[in-house]
Amino acid sequence: MFDQLKQDIQVVFNRDPAARNVLEVVLTYSGLHAIWFYRIAHWFWNKKLYTLARIISQFARFLTGIEIHPGAKIGKGLFIDHGMGVVIGETCEIGDNVTIYQNVTLGGTGKEKGKRHPTIGNNVLIATGAKVLGSMKIGDNSKIGAGSVVLQEVPPNSTVVGIPGRIVIQDGKRVCDDLDHVNLPDPVADMLLKMQQEIDQLKRQVEELQEGKKENEHTTV
Repeated sequence: MFDQLKQDIQVVFNRDPAARNVLEVVLTYSGLHAIWFYRIAHWFWNKKLYTLARIISQFARFLTGIEIHPGAKIGKGLFIDHGMGVVIGETCEIGDNVTIYQNVTLGGTGKEKGKRHPTIGNNVLIATGAKVLGSMKIGDNSKIGAGSVVLQEVPPNSTVVGIPGRIVIQDGKRVCDDLDHVNLPDPVADMLLKMQQEIDQLKRQVEELQEGKKENEHTTV
């Protein structure tokens, strides 16, 4: 147990240049606290003491702002930086040496049964505000950009950005050369634009019909 605690603390020093000393890390890093509470809750979950496990996880959520379901499976070396708003679902599986930033959601897409949360590979980085939803896998050594919404499987060694998430780099090679980092895809705006175009077309058709009706009336008279 003490070896595990030491490893968790060392992970913070390895990935956060702001970490100054052990006492500061132990007392002030909420991501580290959330992981420690998770380990306790997960132990009770495996003993089928589900209610007690959920009580511990909810208490940890109250203290840290990070919600990790005790049923989730987490490997070694998880680092949650800042962490406020992070949500990790029940059937989520996280590999080794994963880094997660604040407001990240590893969640489901609805009320489906069984495996409904993502599987995160080894050495994956998930940036601020990213949402990874559904039962799919994020391959090893991949990066999920800030604010991205990932709904499909991501192969290893990939970088994903945008809404919905799309692969822009894979195996060190750029996949998409026309990515605009400022104006990322907006499906709602695209739909509204399409609707406006259809309305304009309908207006023109109505005007043409009205003009044709007036010409027929004049001809009859």
